[in-house]
Amino acid sequence: MNEAEIKSIIDKQKAFFAKGDTLKVSYRVRALKRLREAVKKHEEEINAALKADLGKSTSESYMCEVGMVLSELSYMIKHTARYAKKKHVISPLAQFHSKSYKLPSPYGQVLILSPWNYPFMLSFDPLIDAIAAGNTAVVKPSAYSLTVSEVIAKVIRESFDEEYVAVVLGGRAENTCLLEQEFDYIFFTGSSAVGHEVMRKAAEHLTPVTLELGGKSPCIVDETVRVGLAAKRIVFGKYLNCGQTCVAPDYIYCHESRVDEFIDAVQTEILRQYGEEPLKNDKYGKMINRKHFDRVKGLIDADKVIVGGEVNEDALQIAPTVMRDVTWDDAVMKEEIFGPVMPILTYKNIDDVIATINAHPHPLAFYLFTEDENEVKKVFNVCNFGGGCVNDTIIHLATSYMGFGGVGASGMGSYHGRTGFETFSHYKSIVDKKTWLDLPMRYQPYTSWKDTMIRMFLK
Repeated sequence: MNEAEIKSIIDKQKAFFAKGDTLKVSYRVRALKRLREAVKKHEEEINAALKADLGKSTSESYMCEVGMVLSELSYMIKHTARYAKKKHVISPLAQFHSKSYKLPSPYGQVLILSPWNYPFMLSFDPLIDAIAAGNTAVVKPSAYSLTVSEVIAKVIRESFDEEYVAVVLGGRAENTCLLEQEFDYIFFTGSSAVGHEVMRKAAEHLTPVTLELGGKSPCIVDETVRVGLAAKRIVFGKYLNCGQTCVAPDYIYCHESRVDEFIDAVQTEILRQYGEEPLKNDKYGKMINRKHFDRVKGLIDADKVIVGGEVNEDALQIAPTVMRDVTWDDAVMKEEIFGPVMPILTYKNIDDVIATINAHPHPLAFYLFTEDENEVKKVFNVCNFGGGCVNDTIIHLATSYMGFGGVGASGMGSYHGRTGFETFSHYKSIVDKKTWLDLPMRYQPYTSWKDTMIRMFLK
């Protein structure tokens, strides 16, 4: 789209929001139900697009994309009416003859910028929450996952009028144009580098933002673990979507007393989950593009590879790879991997691990495998991160009952379920003062009697 077309969409949405239709809960719920039917109708087409762009199997596409969207839709259809009600709170004693409440109100027009790694889910989950809260929205999916973006556009255009929810396809030029416009809220999922630009442009209009970014999410495997189960769950989380997951365990810190056993278990799990030749497994995905493929391949040190390392240049595939004896001086530890490469570091003392992790930017996720409850309390109380799991990976984001988001360099704000409704709502604090009584102590002229009364109420 060109600038004039984008501005036309924004003007139409501003006018539509001013009409007040989206303030009606019934209108929002009907919109969510239409979207749910469209997603179900196009499920096979969505799966085919995810296969084309990322090599995802039908099972993975439903588990991590379509099913997640349908789950969020079902949750918000059920709960929107309750979340949209005003919430009464206690009035201070001095205002006892009043009612106080918080009234959730939509921000207005929302811009949603979504990424390529989970292109369907990460476009629609924030959109669902924005609609539930009563906003209009412009969705800009990634140009890297073009096949999925075209299906996203079809689903949105089939479900909504452009004045309510619109989709803008394209690349950097369209992103730049959109960020020049004045929205009421911006929701961005993607890299930290682009997140800086989004926040900078939002600041020009004092537009609030949610930034879902990433980072090097650690995974600690201590000496008390059930090694086989830990390996199974870590292999799942690390190599899901070929490691192109913002909350994938980026690297492993394994206690030195269990590292050999852990590596053997990981090798066994890779074989069990992906077969002897993962690159010939039609359910194993691929890198999104040549640039990303070359970058991840360049992080592999052949001298430290103990599992995998094979690549298919034509298919843009990298086999599940494990590297041992890794240090923070290795290239693979200098940036977020975002690919199917598992570096393993070892440790003796958990305090040293905590100090090292805290010396780096706060990660989006944190995983701790242990049977020691005291260690759970110690690590999770001291380390700062977005969210995480004990004895598992990934699953903390697969719920509408908890918010998901980052902290510091890994993002700001969160969403999913009620938290998502609150993210896209402004809560007006309102005092409804009654007229049958008017306490005199706040009015001049001030006297000692009035001072005594004020001190009685305010202490």
